[in-house]
Amino acid sequence: MSCLALNASFEPLTIVPARRAVRLILDGKAEILEEDSDRLFRSEKYTVPCPAVIRLVRFVHVPYRFRRQVTNTFLFARDDYTCQYCGRPKSELRGRQFLTRDHIRPLSRGGLNSWDNVVTSCSTCNNRKGGRLPSEAGLRLMNEPKEPNYVHLVWAVRSVTNTQKKYIRLFYGEEVLDAVAVPAVTRDEPVL
Repeated sequence: MSCLALNASFEPLTIVPARRAVRLILDGKAEILEEDSDRLFRSEKYTVPCPAVIRLVRFVHVPYRFRRQVTNTFLFARDDYTCQYCGRPKSELRGRQFLTRDHIRPLSRGGLNSWDNVVTSCSTCNNRKGGRLPSEAGLRLMNEPKEPNYVHLVWAVRSVTNTQKKYIRLFYGEEVLDAVAVPAVTRDEPVL
C-alpha cells in the first residue's frame, strides 16, 4: 500500500510507502487526511490507521522548472505505450517484438538524446528505420514529439487510488488528471 504525500499547500508531491508515511506522522511532520480503515499499524504504544493521503505540516519548497532526463519509462508513458510509426500498442506486440527508443535524427547523424528527437517505436519499425531519417525509410510519425509537462512526468507512471486522485484533481484540475490518465487501484470509493 502506498500513500500520497501532499505539501502543506495541498500540492501533490509524491507517492511514499505507507511505513514512511506513518513515520512522518509519528515524528509530527505530517497529518493524515485520508486513511485505509481496513489496515492498522500497531506498536506497543501506538495504533495508527494506514494512511492513504498525508499532508506535510511544514511547506517544502519544490523547484518547478527542471528538465527531466529522457528515460524509457517516461518516454513510453508520454507516447501511451504505442509505436509512433505504425500505431501498434504494446499489447499487440508478440514474440520478439517489443517497444524501443528511436532517435528521429540518429545519433550517428548528429541527433540528440532529447525529448523532441526521441519517440517510442516497436522493434520492427526501429529495425526498418535503422540509421536513417523516417522519410528515408518510408515511415511517418503519428505525433510530433515534445517534452511532456512536469505534472505528466511525475504522475504518468504512478498508480494511485480514487481517493488520491481526488487530491491531484483539486490541485491541478480535471484537464491535467485526464491528460495524465493515471491508472486507478480499485480499492476505494469512485472518483467524484
